Amino acid sequence: MIRQLPRWIWLGAILLAFSGGLINAVAMGGFSHNAVSHVTGTITKSAMAFATQDGQGFVISTGLVMAFLAGAIVSGMIVGNEHLRLGRRYGVALILESTLLVLAYALFALGIHEGELFASAACGLQNAMVATYSGAAIRTTHLTGIVSDIGSIIGNLIARRPVDWRQFLLLGTILSSFYAGSTIGTTLFARLSFVAILVPAVLTLLTGLSYIVYVSYRRHWFEKYSRNVVPQYDSQ
Repeated sequence: MIRQLPRWIWLGAILLAFSGGLINAVAMGGFSHNAVSHVTGTITKSAMAFATQDGQGFVISTGLVMAFLAGAIVSGMIVGNEHLRLGRRYGVALILESTLLVLAYALFALGIHEGELFASAACGLQNAMVATYSGAAIRTTHLTGIVSDIGSIIGNLIARRPVDWRQFLLLGTILSSFYAGSTIGTTLFARLSFVAILVPAVLTLLTGLSYIVYVSYRRHWFEKYSRNVVPQYDSQ
């Protein structure tokens, strides 16, 4: 059960889910209309292509899955444990994600389909950054688990069992933010084409830098507070 939810978690969940929806909308509006923020359907497409001996389709679908996996691996190397905790190197991971999205745009602008691989890797990196907080699953690039958890909570509510309202609100926020990102991403892609993917690139960059500054401030404040308070306590 979520007993408290710091503001930085709320803000991060909103921004990252929004970015995830926007990235996926741009990618699906692109060359091959493939999703890059999740892999369930893509794995099915890979298997279907393999079964029908569609070599090109197999290479594209499998490549997207492997790119997502590569991003998740890099996230694990940078961030470490999947449990959300202030102080982990989320800022570095987000800056790297922003870089991957800029590379995706550069390839898209040149008409190179492989830009999808960088977008998929960016989503894999983002999604693997955080898995749980106080027992609640937090995913910001796909909604299958989110919708399942929301349904489970509603079912328990109908059955008149106690529910975790903070978890319900968090899941609903992620769902709404992803939906909003997908909507705005579709609109931006229609007007700006692949330039639209630079919006989540900027958002993740600013989020990463803000997180680094916030953590540094907290660490500085804690060290200063410790120097000022602890000696006074010891002298009594």
